[in-house]
Amino acid sequence: MTTALPPTILIVPGLRDHVEDHWQTILSRKLPNSRVVAPLDHDKLSCAARIDALDQALASITGPVVLVSHSAGVMITVHWAQHHQRQIKGALLAAPPDFETPLPDGYPTLDALRQHGWLPTPRTRLPFPSIVAASTNDPLARIEEVTQLASAWGSRLVDVGAVGHLNPASGYGEWPRAMEFIDELS
Repeated sequence: MTTALPPTILIVPGLRDHVEDHWQTILSRKLPNSRVVAPLDHDKLSCAARIDALDQALASITGPVVLVSHSAGVMITVHWAQHHQRQIKGALLAAPPDFETPLPDGYPTLDALRQHGWLPTPRTRLPFPSIVAASTNDPLARIEEVTQLASAWGSRLVDVGAVGHLNPASGYGEWPRAMEFIDELS
């Protein structure tokens, strides 16, 4: 009798890459079977460069993979899925931003996002199971827009409450529910 390999948990951070007290960073330290998509040294706003980094990380993994994406990492994941074929066991897509609506100050403009390949946002069904964890008061996306994206992607939408952007600025270092979703996708 053979035992199935546990999936590798591949963490896909957003545009700020590695943030020490972010739930993704904390999760990566806790899970021995996790890896993180390496931060970019250049072309940091390039969607294509980020997709390539995700693809390179996946190429280095043998066996099943569960993607754990946050914010722009969700967009990297859905853009990647449009152009690459690889067996993915599932994906947790937490706090996807609405890149088609102007973001608050301090974030890229619509013109910058368009210029760097982020727009339009893919709205095709993902070829793997996915859970969209959505906040009801995310400053980077209205819940109505996230609901439409989840539907287009074929994702199960989970309303995680009024948790802001689900990041340290919103009071989230550790996020225990992430493990519940990862277990469900594994």
